Amino acid sequence: MINRKLYEIERMSEGMISDSAWNFLSVVGVSTDTRTLQPGNLFIPIVRTQNGHRFVEEAFRKGAVASLWSRHEPDPPHQVPLIFVDDPLSALHRLASRYRQELNIKVVGVTGSNGKTTTKDMIASVLSRCRRVCKTEGNLNNHYGLPLTLLQMEEGTEIAVVEMGMSGAGEIKQLARIARPDVAVITMIGEAHLASLGSRKAIASAKLEILSGLAPNGTLLFNGDEPLLEEVLAEIAPPDTIRKLRFGLGPANDYSPADIRIDSQRTEFKVCGRSDDRYAVPLPGKHYACNALAAIAVADGFEIPDADIQEGLASVHPSGMRMEVKRSVTGLTVIDDAFNASPSSVKAAIEVLSDMQGFANKTIVLGDMLELGPEEKEMHRAIGRLLSPETIDFVYTYGELAAYIAEEARIRFGTQRALSFQDKPSLAAHLLADSSPDKVVLVKGSRGAGMEEIVQQLLADSDLQDS
Repeated sequence: MINRKLYEIERMSEGMISDSAWNFLSVVGVSTDTRTLQPGNLFIPIVRTQNGHRFVEEAFRKGAVASLWSRHEPDPPHQVPLIFVDDPLSALHRLASRYRQELNIKVVGVTGSNGKTTTKDMIASVLSRCRRVCKTEGNLNNHYGLPLTLLQMEEGTEIAVVEMGMSGAGEIKQLARIARPDVAVITMIGEAHLASLGSRKAIASAKLEILSGLAPNGTLLFNGDEPLLEEVLAEIAPPDTIRKLRFGLGPANDYSPADIRIDSQRTEFKVCGRSDDRYAVPLPGKHYACNALAAIAVADGFEIPDADIQEGLASVHPSGMRMEVKRSVTGLTVIDDAFNASPSSVKAAIEVLSDMQGFANKTIVLGDMLELGPEEKEMHRAIGRLLSPETIDFVYTYGELAAYIAEEARIRFGTQRALSFQDKPSLAAHLLADSSPDKVVLVKGSRGAGMEEIVQQLLADSDLQDS
């Protein structure tokens, strides 16, 4: 993590130390939260739901060596090391950007509507076989999380793999200019953020803002199955010095899969135009083969040996609530995919469950999909029409919007096999009436729906075993 004298922090953040007597204090790491602050940290008082300046004195009591302080905030504490800045969040961005520039590292930036966290985890797992890698933990991918990730890098880091999320236009541009990626990856364009951006093309444009920070001779890896990316790229006309590579399920891509085999535990595939070697990731679904292709392409750019690529993919540990296969002591199989949902990711989950073999009862539990804009009801109905009673046995929904999924599904499933609930305990109790070993339950919904609570209830009072 960052280890600098306070006068260097002053310069990097474009601030002013309250007293030059503090110039040579050593800062080791930064924190924006007194609950996790470590002695020696620089405290950065961000103004969010609460004004972080209220916690500066607590930060010093817990061992902070210094703190930023906004010039616009009254009553700064006395007799403690402060750096006065225009805005602590902007100062955090400058500090992270300059620290990144001072280190001799390469940066891989990953964005996309779905799959960016899993792709980031795959890339980091593969590169870590041969290089010293720092990656975004969990999904700390916003204008707080990304700079904090960069400031966590050790001096000896060779490659940083950072995730870039957004809630609106302009945010990816800001993150890209902080991280200055050498490789930019765009996983896909989905429907999330339609409420704020209005169209999928606008989402594609927002994701391609990553080019604003890409190194002049950098590499852009993008999903070649998405024509909107090609369309927006043609309008942007990035410099010819940027190398563009496509990955995806279609055979026209630079990286595409062949002979995909999927079971409840993993996805195995070959890569077209490569040797007959097979690659495997411990997640079920064709879309995970697509994510893995992006990781393979990144690894090729860093000249990672093929054996290390295979081992890195096979040993990846994805972040939680992403197609996690779990079993209770009763034998019930639960697939926890509750981290988030959009129409495209729900369709992928339906495909995974439909293709699973070895289960007499395949049940899907779907929650509300959020941030879809004025067409949200029709998008939920479309999911209901997509479900087939020939490949899935039961449909359960939770939430007001997801009720439209059940309403459409009942046309083909009937009233006894497509059920809608507005409270989670009742839904879970209904599912638990049959928790036999030959039953699998896939749970998915937007983050705001809290579908992980249903997973917890399905596995409550049992000795949970990750499969």
